[in-house]
Amino acid sequence: MGLFFISVTLILWAMTALVMAWLTCAFPALPRRALLLVLPVLLTAFILGGVAYTRTHYHAGTGLLYYTAYILFGFVFIAFCASAVFLFLHWVLGMFHTPRAWLGPASVLLIVAVCGLSLWNGLRTPPLKIISLNDPRLPKLKIALLSDSHLGRGVSLARFDKALSRLQAQQPDVLFVLGDLFDYGQHRAAYAERIKNFSAPLGKYGVLGNHEYYVGYETSVKFYKDSGITLLQNEIAQLPNGVQVAGVNDIQTTRLTPSDVTRILQQAAPDKPLILLSHIPTYAEEIAAQGTDLMFSGHTHNGQIWPFIYLVKSRFPRAYGLFKVSGMYLYITSGMFYWGMPLRFLASAELPIVEVN
Repeated sequence: MGLFFISVTLILWAMTALVMAWLTCAFPALPRRALLLVLPVLLTAFILGGVAYTRTHYHAGTGLLYYTAYILFGFVFIAFCASAVFLFLHWVLGMFHTPRAWLGPASVLLIVAVCGLSLWNGLRTPPLKIISLNDPRLPKLKIALLSDSHLGRGVSLARFDKALSRLQAQQPDVLFVLGDLFDYGQHRAAYAERIKNFSAPLGKYGVLGNHEYYVGYETSVKFYKDSGITLLQNEIAQLPNGVQVAGVNDIQTTRLTPSDVTRILQQAAPDKPLILLSHIPTYAEEIAAQGTDLMFSGHTHNGQIWPFIYLVKSRFPRAYGLFKVSGMYLYITSGMFYWGMPLRFLASAELPIVEVN
């Protein structure tokens, strides 16, 4: 944990320093010493201090501190990406002795526009995403997916209620929860009660994500139970309509191998349709080989803030959307809200409804 904190501190400081280096290059009249030496340190200390403090303190005012720290963190990342591009353009244009005075104002306008759009897109109610597919082995079925909501300090109960009501209005037959449900914060019981009141005639089934282990395994399992969710931990359940639903624990955290997942799926009845829930979108080929009809995953957030998606794709080539893998449908959702930074850029959150047949 100590090494992780040091790494994050150095990365945040380096990103902030590069932004300041670009600003002093584009606007020579700005105070170089303050921007290059003082501001990166102060911003890094404030952001990381705010993030750490609001994880364990919930008194009046910490909500504002939470959002300020995380929004600034996201804005620094956006400004860093833009500054790196404009520094490169500044160097290229300089090689050809082309006027460069316009680069500074253009970069500021771009950063402000992208930050504003990202904040609006992060804080709005996620839109519905309807996914239609046909599978002759499956009965007619309407599925609601709930993934990567990261409830608690970063997402108020009112916002969650509004999003969940939008899903409920579609009258799904079943609710599948794909993990990273509740992080940390107050009113845990109220969030659980809201999920418990979600109407799904065929039931509510879910799996654990990596954040369930970060915030505490026992606490997370209790939250699922209090929410009325049937938690599937490397096991298989059967819906009232005969469809089998398999669920695996977070593959990355629990270090499940392809062989482990295969052994779990081999317990399913081969003459009945099978759906797999996995927080991590991996092992799709091995899962499809076991006769699985549908697979649902989350985790990736579709990058959340472009161009972070390219780093995500280096780990998960299938990072978002609907795929066909050896006859199996795989849908990876971008998630209901966000992790940490309430920002989304070119990677909108969503409320997925999967209409089968």
